Amino acid sequence: MLFIFTKFDIINTKYYLKAITKYWFLEDFNLLKKIGRLNMMKICEVLEMENIEKGKPIKLKEKHNNSVFFLKRGSVKIVNTTNDTVKYIVKRGNIFGELALFDKEVAAQEVAYAIEDCIICYIESKQMEELMQKHTSLKNGVLKVYGLRIKKLERRLHDLLYKDSPTRIKEFITDFIDEFGEIDETGRLVAKNLLSHREIANLTNTSRQTVSNVLSTMRKKGIINYDMKSISINKPQYLKK
Repeated sequence: MLFIFTKFDIINTKYYLKAITKYWFLEDFNLLKKIGRLNMMKICEVLEMENIEKGKPIKLKEKHNNSVFFLKRGSVKIVNTTNDTVKYIVKRGNIFGELALFDKEVAAQEVAYAIEDCIICYIESKQMEELMQKHTSLKNGVLKVYGLRIKKLERRLHDLLYKDSPTRIKEFITDFIDEFGEIDETGRLVAKNLLSHREIANLTNTSRQTVSNVLSTMRKKGIINYDMKSISINKPQYLKK
């Protein structure tokens, strides 16, 4: 049997495949699971999708002005452009750029950089606000993400006031491995080594030299192992419970 496909059929097929790809993209986001398949497909209609190479900036204040991002693959760092310091790291399965929903002036001071090859989808903040009004679970999920990031910044301030530099670095390293690590074939918790010593110093309000010294001491004591590609923990009791 001979099938004849018109140009209209081909366009429709491409559109359908693109929508399915975006749906696959969003499936892993807990933020969206409660709104249902049909509503997720509607969201796919307004999402844009891109591949971002490692090291490339995702300029929140230019091409993607006032957008909210869904990170399917890779990791990104959010940098404050006023002082060129890292604010926080985002791993796959999370959103970023949500500050555009709450404070556009502060959001304009941020730039996201891909620290691995990334796949992202993004949506304009106005469209995201409309979706949040329609779906309470989505609104609550975004508020939770925003609230957790504020809590992390508050904790950094608290640690700066009450903990010494080595303690801040040790806790940051173990928290990082706990959050970003995955169990390897030997049963160890291993995370990709995504941050330079300078960036860890920014995130812990310390110096690069202090970070180098603390990491070296932790390795000598057998608490962690690290190289250019990965960092792992050997003593699970140092992880968060």
